[in-house]
Amino acid sequence: MMARGAADEADSFAEEVLNLSSSLEGGYSYYGLWHLLTRIKWLLQRNRAEEAVSLAQETLPRVERMADRNLIERMQLAAAEALGASGRPLDGAALLARTMRENPDPSLDLVAEASRVAGCLAVDDPDAARAHFARAMRIFHAIGQRTACADVQRRAALGGHGAPLRVDSTRPAAPGRVIETSAAITHLAAHPPLLGLEVLHLLTDARACSQAVLVEEDATGVRRVITARPDTATDITAPRSPYGTDIPLGTLGERSYEVLVAPCASPTARTTVLAVERMAHASVTLTAMRREERERTSLWPEQSPEEQLGLVCASEAMVELVKTTRRVAPSNVTVLITGETGAGKEVIARALHQASGRQSHTFLPFNCTTVPRDMLDSQLFGYRRGSFTGAVDEYQGLIRSAEGGTLFLDEIGEMPAELQPKLLRFLESGEILPLGETRPIRVDVRIVAATNADLDQLVNEGRFREDLYYRLNVVRLRVPPLRERREEVPLLVQAHLERVARETQRDPIRVSEEAMEYLALYHWPGNARQLANELRRLSAMAEPGALVMPEHLSPEIASSRPPAAAARALNGSELLVRTDQPLSAATEHVERVLIAQALDHCQGNLERAAQMLGLSRKGLFLKRQRLGLL
Repeated sequence: MMARGAADEADSFAEEVLNLSSSLEGGYSYYGLWHLLTRIKWLLQRNRAEEAVSLAQETLPRVERMADRNLIERMQLAAAEALGASGRPLDGAALLARTMRENPDPSLDLVAEASRVAGCLAVDDPDAARAHFARAMRIFHAIGQRTACADVQRRAALGGHGAPLRVDSTRPAAPGRVIETSAAITHLAAHPPLLGLEVLHLLTDARACSQAVLVEEDATGVRRVITARPDTATDITAPRSPYGTDIPLGTLGERSYEVLVAPCASPTARTTVLAVERMAHASVTLTAMRREERERTSLWPEQSPEEQLGLVCASEAMVELVKTTRRVAPSNVTVLITGETGAGKEVIARALHQASGRQSHTFLPFNCTTVPRDMLDSQLFGYRRGSFTGAVDEYQGLIRSAEGGTLFLDEIGEMPAELQPKLLRFLESGEILPLGETRPIRVDVRIVAATNADLDQLVNEGRFREDLYYRLNVVRLRVPPLRERREEVPLLVQAHLERVARETQRDPIRVSEEAMEYLALYHWPGNARQLANELRRLSAMAEPGALVMPEHLSPEIASSRPPAAAARALNGSELLVRTDQPLSAATEHVERVLIAQALDHCQGNLERAAQMLGLSRKGLFLKRQRLGLL
């Protein structure tokens, strides 16, 4: 509705969404913060710039605590636009510059949004504003964001830079516009058609060519003109100049792109075209390097920032779990963590605490089954001296001991029914009443609960209060068992062995490829805790730096699958793969065996092994790196 200018309808919906968002964590839930971004844009559309600035400045600190880089950047751009609309374009330009400086590899839609905001801020230069808006429209159109295109047109009209958004090509381009176009080239090589359009604009602004054509070629060799300068140019065979230049721009899908240039008849024009060619080549090369770096990071996830929270994760389920953990960590919402025994519920709870604003305070874990039922009340809530026989001293209890921090209540499903109303009272009011006290005491503690029991069934059986269940289950995080994320076993093995080596000050033991297969394919009824205990046993039994073979594993693990030799039948022409495992684990097993056999057959010759596997040499290197076969 905002994009099509339906202001009255947008107003009514804006108030409804604001009321709904405000009811969730005071408007600062993850979705509430994204709504505030939309609200800032709505305030700008309603010419309420000062309110937009105030809302943006109030929201930015909370957004930065969410650790969502995409939301942070978009909120900063919205704040920059609001500053410009409120008569402070210099402050807005400074914030815009800071936002783009902090992200050297922005996405295309972020580049387009930054161009749109730059156009809104260019109140002193209508030509520059039109150029910014035109670039934003080109990018939004190329990536299919039609609504954003309409928004650019509307914002341009509101700013006095009315349509059509076209730069006057008959006038010499200002130096600033040429610099802006040059800078845009460095961000657009991921989309060769967009890069080609910027190259054409730069050549035109520099008055360096008599003809320039952006050409697309499909997989069959058919070529067509996408656009040209001047518009009447249609020759796609070669530029009309003996000094013509072809500027390759890379591929998108199955189509390749290049710009054919006929420089103007002067040495200066020729050197200018050469400079543009080098700039385009540098942009393509830089983008390829960034893409390779992202692929390398995703193929070999050891360097994941999740390790900062003490987590090792590679499976899709765990990566999504960590994202959700980071998302809810800054708020004080109660979290219920479910999962089998030993799956890592306490690890996730610690990560939740570490990513929150309470990280400098206490994280206090407590298992509800470790204390007799009749003592659990005093253990959690404390007691006053003389409140019962034996209470010779005052005891503040675990909840007050975790003041300002996080209290982790494990096995919450085992909490006695008579104590559940008291915990519910604390969750709802933040107040506790220790034994012997006559007045409640307010305590600032975040509760994170965990259970391996089925709380829904316990509620149906009347063994767990329904109202307490709903109060705990505001956000539920399920930790998948280890058998559902087997691809993480090699990473967990390495992390545990390094930790044991640090604790014992001994050289870490090594796990052979065959033993790693046993560990990866075992069903692990005790989950990650059982794996950690197995590795501690191996470290204690083996000599420092020893190589663990399948026969060194526990009997239940060693007998869980056929020996490695049995997995290769019929003279190596067949491979036995277990079906009780995720697809990713089975695929990794097949890749390991085929790569090892190819290297064996080719006597270590990487070039021949890659050809045998149908891979490039680089592709084989990346797979070996990911699988730890280097």
